[in-house]
Amino acid sequence: MQVQFREFDPFNVWIWLEFTTVPSEIEKQYVEEIFSSWFFLGKLGGFNAENLQVQDVGLDISYMTYDEDIAEDSLLALMHNMGEVEYEGTWARCWFDLGTSDAIALDVLINALRQFSKDYVTLEQVIIGGENEDWKTGDSRSRSDVLSDHHYN
Repeated sequence: MQVQFREFDPFNVWIWLEFTTVPSEIEKQYVEEIFSSWFFLGKLGGFNAENLQVQDVGLDISYMTYDEDIAEDSLLALMHNMGEVEYEGTWARCWFDLGTSDAIALDVLINALRQFSKDYVTLEQVIIGGENEDWKTGDSRSRSDVLSDHHYN
């Protein structure tokens, strides 16, 4: 699975997936669950690089003391909105407003998609940001319509 970054605006970003073949309904459900789960964690502030206390300790976390003050003093890192996953041929795409979430969110998504591609459905590539020459973002329902329909709002 290739990963490519194009023009990136965290408040207005499309994430594109290219499958080897046209995805089946169950494969579409898997993709939608990945994006929805990732977004929900982001909406809850899960991708906050200022508060990675466990990661910073290293391998031996037995009896680690978790510092509530550090957690409380870190800036909010919340994703704001997600559109619906759309499909056209071998492509899927989804629009996000990543808000103030940190770049670790993209690493987590890429890692999950890499494993998904190995274990379930082969993805040729993931493109973060920009436009797809064959499928312009203007062809989508307006984001305000998509967002008002989404169950996380």
